[in-house]
Amino acid sequence: MLDRKRAHLDWIDLLWLLFLLTLALLPPIHEVHKQLILLAIGVFQLIEGRLVAWLPKRGPAYAVVIKILLATLLIDHTGDIGINSNYYPIYYLPVVTAAIYFGPIATLLWTTLTSLAYCAFLIPALQEYELTPEGATDLAIRILFFYLAAVLINRFTTENRRQVHKYQELSEQLEETNSQLRRAEADARRSERLAALGQLSAGLAHEIRNPLGVIKGSAEMLGQKVEASNPLARELAGYIGSEVNRLNSLVTRFLDFARPSQLELRPTQLSTLVDRVLESVHNQFPDAQVAVERRYSAGTPDVQVDPQLCEQIFVNLIANAYQAMEGRGRLTVAIAPESQNGRDGVGVIVEDSGPGVPAESREQIFNPFFTSKKDGVGLGLSIVAKIVDDHRGSIRLESPPGQGARFHVFLPLRQD
Repeated sequence: MLDRKRAHLDWIDLLWLLFLLTLALLPPIHEVHKQLILLAIGVFQLIEGRLVAWLPKRGPAYAVVIKILLATLLIDHTGDIGINSNYYPIYYLPVVTAAIYFGPIATLLWTTLTSLAYCAFLIPALQEYELTPEGATDLAIRILFFYLAAVLINRFTTENRRQVHKYQELSEQLEETNSQLRRAEADARRSERLAALGQLSAGLAHEIRNPLGVIKGSAEMLGQKVEASNPLARELAGYIGSEVNRLNSLVTRFLDFARPSQLELRPTQLSTLVDRVLESVHNQFPDAQVAVERRYSAGTPDVQVDPQLCEQIFVNLIANAYQAMEGRGRLTVAIAPESQNGRDGVGVIVEDSGPGVPAESREQIFNPFFTSKKDGVGLGLSIVAKIVDDHRGSIRLESPPGQGARFHVFLPLRQD
């Protein structure tokens, strides 16, 4: 059905009022009932759109019934014999209304009801007059024109609805295409930044690792020489060694980020892999009170991935979720088959009930060295994005700010 929602008078309403005013000025002018009925028709015509908007399912039917009743009253008060009233075209009003709001079958049924309401005036007329062949022909022509108007207007309205629906679908497709283009542009920019920063990180990591080795070796020799004579110096040498190890671990992460991934692809069931990650992360946070909800679709196919690298994806996402919820909340993991850009694959959604990602950080969370943690390096999600890209998949943040983080990972079935 076609909803008519109008907040003010438009030119159609003004034409209706002008039309009803003209009818009011035609004979019989002094028939009070006629003027009141025309006024009621005009008022109802103005509030019809609000009625349909208020009652979208029953409102159109109410509108047609009310117009049939008003038209019948007008015919009854505008002639000695209602069937001969010159105002009979007022029945086009409910016919046209039904043709606008309803489908073809319902329009024909409402037109039949309108015709019966008009023919009902024959009952009292036949008690005093005889229906001549010419009169029967005239009545039949009038009713046939009711149906003709109903069919023509309904066909036009149906075609208009079809075109509107078609344009809406095209608009939705265009919006989806634009959204995919924006995501593709964002992925391309991220890949360029990752490539440039990866080369820079590789160079810096190699340059830093050499002096770190010298520092660590010197600290170990110093600790051995002063092991008994100077406990304080030995303790400081131990601090130097531990901090060098920490820096060396950080350099290793830089190298992992910069080094091209050598994928060892194997058919993998992601639900099994994610369950293993959930258990591992739970062991890292044994005191956390996090309720884990698994939504795994039955019959999810295996995907060709590197299991070890994919495990890093979900370890980072799930561990980040635990940290964001500060050990208390709900974690939802959903796995289901899906398609993106004509490719079949599996989608994994990791959603937490934490504070979410601030609006100002959403465009940067996959950038290297960006972090909101005090002790973070900012490589976790960057490495996740890099691994997903290496698998020719996609990852995006879908949740609005302030509603928990919802990451959507898509991995294709095959690396074609």
